[in-house]
Parts: sequence; structure tokens; C-alpha cells
Amino acid sequence: MAKLKTTYFCQNCGHQSAKWLGRCPSCGEWNTFVEELVQKDEPEKGGWRSPSSGPGGLKTAPKPKALHAINYEEQPRLHTTDAELNRVLGGGIVAGSLVLIGGEPGIGKSTLLLQIALSLAGMRVLYISGEESEQQIKMRAERLDAPTSDCHIMTETSTQSIFRVVEHFEPEVLIIDSIQTMQSSLVESGAGSVSQVRECTAEFMKYAKESGTPVFMIGHITKEGSLAGPKVLEHMVDTVLTFEGDRHTTYRILRTTKNRFGSTSELGIYEMLGSGLRQVTNPSEILISQRDEALSGVSIGSMLEGNRPLMIELQSLVSVATYGTPQRSSTGFDAKRLQMLLAVLEKRGGFRLGQQDVFLNVAGGLKVEDPAIDLAVCAAIVSSYEDIAIPPSVAFAGEVGLGGEVRAVSRIDSRIAEAEKLGFKQIYVSRYNLKGLEAGNFKIHIKPVSKLDEVFQGVLL
Repeated sequence: MAKLKTTYFCQNCGHQSAKWLGRCPSCGEWNTFVEELVQKDEPEKGGWRSPSSGPGGLKTAPKPKALHAINYEEQPRLHTTDAELNRVLGGGIVAGSLVLIGGEPGIGKSTLLLQIALSLAGMRVLYISGEESEQQIKMRAERLDAPTSDCHIMTETSTQSIFRVVEHFEPEVLIIDSIQTMQSSLVESGAGSVSQVRECTAEFMKYAKESGTPVFMIGHITKEGSLAGPKVLEHMVDTVLTFEGDRHTTYRILRTTKNRFGSTSELGIYEMLGSGLRQVTNPSEILISQRDEALSGVSIGSMLEGNRPLMIELQSLVSVATYGTPQRSSTGFDAKRLQMLLAVLEKRGGFRLGQQDVFLNVAGGLKVEDPAIDLAVCAAIVSSYEDIAIPPSVAFAGEVGLGGEVRAVSRIDSRIAEAEKLGFKQIYVSRYNLKGLEAGNFKIHIKPVSKLDEVFQGVLL
């Protein structure tokens, strides 16, 4: 008979304590400890049992190997028909990887994974849902209008039952929707608790590593926007993807926050349609609004997300402050960096912005951290302040220093090529970026500058 005991878990970080504590010593949050019933697992009742295990789940003790004695053969990645997912994962699905996808309710997580499952033609895919019935999944699959594939559906929440099916079915890709609904008999607490989420994730991780089967898991998020469950959940998995977007708009962003097999700066952009998620292969076109006439306060900047260059639109509004303290508001851009750029414009450029309300918006709902858009931000602010429109064929790529100098940015050739592909005629870059740049390879007019004054004289006069 397995031994039962009670212990206390922090609902924020998963810290375990033998007694109740008012404040968690790990994360510092107050009143987050909850008592849960825990059952010590017996060896013969484990979740996933490796085929190499003997009777009762017992196997020989592992022996250490010298690093040079380990045989390694690079395995090809599984390329799906979704180019955006391939890019975000670092080039495709890695065998034996454990991928966690989080996002707000109704954002499209289940639709994305079902669409991926249906697109893997010729592969055995097992889609396990603990939230929807088989009829509901079938209804959504009919709406997606995806090609016929060898995708099997099962509604189950017990991990022991799932692994019994998996052992005979032997899927090539396993999808879990969602990890918060899974429940292991080794833990007595309810589904979604810290101990259940940790135990179920550990079982799926063991299965993925020992069988070489890639596993996708959907994770819920809390009202603060972080992934629900213990923080150790994000440490255990190989890749953490977040599905972002406003439910009132049609565009969704798939962003990487952790990736053991690729870059953590990649993003994929989708458009939510009635027939499912459509890949946006050229996101710069949707991030730049189509205008019939030139407007003041609008500029186009170049940013990088991973290896992908994007041209984004910066919108600024500068007006006289009529309610005392001037307002400084930014959407999608760091507010402290905006304050710094305003101070540079006032000190080095001579623009009296101390009594002006300044509002800045990054079009398309993106959150930008690339310093290369500093020059575009300054140009948009000055354009609105002087009420002079910037020509729509002009783009900017440069970082602004505290002395008002325009500093060089990374991968300037990719930024220039993206601007040229979208039909821009001029692009302002730092003079220090010209070293090693083959300007003759581009048809776009490259304008090298070293100070902000040179930009304003060339654009706004």
C-alpha cells in the first residue's frame, strides 16, 4: 500500500514545505501555500515504462560513459507545412522534444495544434484532449478544411490510461490539450494543482526522451499572464512558445521564450480566419498601414526579431499639455527609453518638448525592444511636433545615443534589403554602418548620417 502524506505547495512557484507558511521563501509571494495530498509512487505503478524496462518497471542501473565514447548522429528535423512554426522552433520539430504552448483563453492554441496535427500527412499523430469531446474536435477539424491525415483523437485525462494506449499505438507525434487537465494516479491532489502539473509533465518528458517522440503540450496562463503551475514546468520542457494577440483583431503572434534547439528571438505571425490560422509570410505589409495621403507623426523603422527583419510603423502625437504635468504614453515601446529620447531631442536638438504631451504607438500590436528603431521614433516625434509629414518612401534604421549621435546597428544589410523589397526609395542609417557594406548591391538610396540634425534637415526641410 502506497504511503499517503500531506504537504504544502506554493501556487506561484511550486516551492514545497512541510508546514504552512505565510510568505514563500522562494518567490516572496504572500498567502500562496495550499495543502495537497501526495502519494508516494510505487515502482510498478509508474506512468511511462521504457521498453527496456524489465518486469515491474525495474531496469539495470545506468553507467557513466566518457564523452568521446558516446555515439552521436545528427537527426534531421521534422519539417511541417507551417513555415512559421518551423521558424519559431529553430528549423523544424526535434525528435524527442517537449514543447509547451501557452496563451490566453480563446486565442487559438487548440486550433493551431489541431491544424498542425492535420497537416502532418503520412505520420501517426495522436491528439489527446481533456477539454473537448470527440464531436467538438471533429466539428473544428471540418471547419479548418485541412488535408486528410492519419490523425487520431482520444479524450482522456488519466496519464496511466494514455500511456497504455501510447504503448500499443506508437504515435510519431503526441499532442496534449492541455497539461492542466491531465491527472496522474500517483498524486492524490486534483487536476491542475502544482503537484499534478509537475508529475504529469515529468511523465510526458520521460516518455519523450526515451521514445524519441516529440510531444506538444498546451498550457493555461494565470490572470497575470504567466504560465499556470509551478515555475519548474518551464524549466523541464525543451521549448516554451507563447501565443499572443488581441481577440478583437485577427492577427496572432507565436513567440519563443525558451528554446534548447534554436533562437529565442523568433516569432511567427498568423491571421485568424473562419477556416483557421493563415500564415503571414510577409508581415511587414500588415504592419505598415496603407495611406492615401502623407500624415505628420508617422515614420517607418526597421527592427529584427531573431533572423527576420521587419518594417514597422511608428505613430506619434505631440500636443500642448493642458492638464498640468505633461503625459508620456507609449504602446509597444519602452516608456523609459521614450523618456530618454525626449530628453535627447530637447537637449541636443533644441525641441521644446517639456510642456508637450507625447503619445507613441507601434502599429500592429507588436512590442519592440530593438534599439534600431530609435531613429524612427525620434523622426516621428519631431514630425508631429513640427506638423511636417515624412515622405512615405523613407525608412530609418539607427540607434540614438545620449549625445544625439546615430549609432550603428546589427545586420544592416538585412534591414536595407527588406526596405528595398517593400518599395522604399531611401533609408537613413548610421555612417558607421557603411564599413564593410556593399552599397552597390542595393537599388535603394542609402543615406548615411552621424547626428540627428542631419536626419531632420534631410527629411523635414
